[in-house]
Amino acid sequence: MTTGDDRFLSGSGFSFTGPVPLALTVAGSDSGGGAGIQADLKTFTAYGVFGTSAVTGITAQNTRGVTQVQALDPALVTAQLDAVLDDIGTHAAKTGMLANAAIIEAVAGSLERRGVTNLVVDPVMISATGHRLLDPDAVDALKKRLLPLALAATPNLPETAALIGKPVGSLLEMQQAARELFAMGCRYAIVKGGHLPVDLGEGAGELQRAREGLDGPVAIREIQAPASPEYPWSGPRTAVEGGEPAAPRAAEAVPGRWAVDVVYDGASFTLLKAPYFKTRNTHGTGCTFSAAIAAGLALGLEPIEAIVEAKRFITQAIAYSLDIGQGHGPTNHLLRFSPAPDGGERRTRGEAYGTATG
Repeated sequence: MTTGDDRFLSGSGFSFTGPVPLALTVAGSDSGGGAGIQADLKTFTAYGVFGTSAVTGITAQNTRGVTQVQALDPALVTAQLDAVLDDIGTHAAKTGMLANAAIIEAVAGSLERRGVTNLVVDPVMISATGHRLLDPDAVDALKKRLLPLALAATPNLPETAALIGKPVGSLLEMQQAARELFAMGCRYAIVKGGHLPVDLGEGAGELQRAREGLDGPVAIREIQAPASPEYPWSGPRTAVEGGEPAAPRAAEAVPGRWAVDVVYDGASFTLLKAPYFKTRNTHGTGCTFSAAIAAGLALGLEPIEAIVEAKRFITQAIAYSLDIGQGHGPTNHLLRFSPAPDGGERRTRGEAYGTATG
């Protein structure tokens, strides 16, 4: 009988009956493992997608902050992209920390030459603990060279403010900002609202104002709080300390408060409404969300469905985040990587991450 300890060796994880889905991350390395290429590759794995990478810089960081950053030579970044794309190729790609204008130019040139169109741009500028990860003079290069190549752009509110040149502090302003980002060339502008928990109780006045504030239809996609998940190590395995069986424990959802992202495709808005959780463990949420979109695109999902599924993925990963380190812990990237129980049927990729892949 297969046990919880040997399922990974038994072949009860993902299998491929057709071409292997491929996703590329172009980002910095996080020594703490919660963000950057480490988070991206874990997310690709959770989706059943084979991940490749081009490292743009090295960061020394942990849950408490970033202590040092070293950007790589743009020529080395280009060489990594050439090595991956000339041989393996990719079905989708995402960018994260790009550090400076020279690396942005190198990345944009490489992706443009090879016609990579399923590109998700996460315009990483400042770490969650306040360390700058993009030179101030590189914002213009990001706007002019990379955003026009993007299928989707995923800035948070501070990054959105830097891109459009003015603060964003309400749902209505998020919608207006999404229109401005779309005008910069991306096909789906996603303004993330995690920094602005919205109160949708007592008549949902702010939501109604947002729906009425701009011309064009507004749809709402609600992401439910996740149910208790299966874990790859559930069963006979025990916790590292105490000897009791390991059991997932969800963070508390704050009543009446929601994390709302605004998506604009040039014709209509979609508001992604998810629970807002009371947790400090949100390190790497932006990296994980953008990687999840890229993974969904690599699996053949339509863009809006890849975005919605990514919102569901990050919501679950935050709800069951990992309380490690002394600062802001990481989200739980492998939450939904749940092999079949002993003697059960193997899950397909679609069943494992919660949507049909076709």
